[in-house]
Amino acid sequence: MKDYLIEQFMKIHINLNDKKVNQFIDYYKLLIEWNSKINLTSITDFKEVVIKHFIDSLSIVNIIDLNGEYSLVDVGTGAGFPGIPLKIVYPSLKVVLIDSLDKRIKFLNTVIDSLGLKDIKAIHTRAEDFGNSKYRESFDISVTRAVANLAVISEYCLPLVNIGGYFIPYKSGNIKEELYDSEIAIEELGGSVDDVCMFNLPDTDIERSLIKIFKDDNTPKKYPRRNGVPLKKPLR
Repeated sequence: MKDYLIEQFMKIHINLNDKKVNQFIDYYKLLIEWNSKINLTSITDFKEVVIKHFIDSLSIVNIIDLNGEYSLVDVGTGAGFPGIPLKIVYPSLKVVLIDSLDKRIKFLNTVIDSLGLKDIKAIHTRAEDFGNSKYRESFDISVTRAVANLAVISEYCLPLVNIGGYFIPYKSGNIKEELYDSEIAIEELGGSVDDVCMFNLPDTDIERSLIKIFKDDNTPKKYPRRNGVPLKKPLR
């Protein structure tokens, strides 16, 4: 397990020390243990989890340098991806994980405690509510691996980013058309596309994309709209 982890992370130019290797292995064991109780992931093979969850989470290094004391929110974190792998590799990050399912929050709190992670917390909330809370426009970076349309997740995530910060969604495959269709929504929410990175996960044909969206203006107070509306009526 350890050798495989180290080898795969080296392919994205990340060197793991013993503590981080052990944290990832403990995370995997907890993921499998809890997955028998609640639905966390359909991917359970160790090597697949490493590539499709751990390495994928850290693929953000292709588009931004996370060395430094940044605040980061992971919206719709699910089983903790990408937020927990990012916290393991970059312990100076101040991380908030949000998810709408309380069972997942209990799992995440177990992981946080078991791995001895500091300056990280998991909050049970909907993205629409969180965007209108005290956390509004308070994060340097917002990330999500949610599969919803870019215009929808932008309405969830951009209101959380402070001016000068970034929203970075993880997307599958070629996103040129989706990006084109979402540009007006992104601008309306106070953002602008700064960079796009398309790549394959190491030693696979799995296509991934990262979009680096700069927050250059305040998000109008009417966003995010009430629960369910962004998904039913995406901004155009």
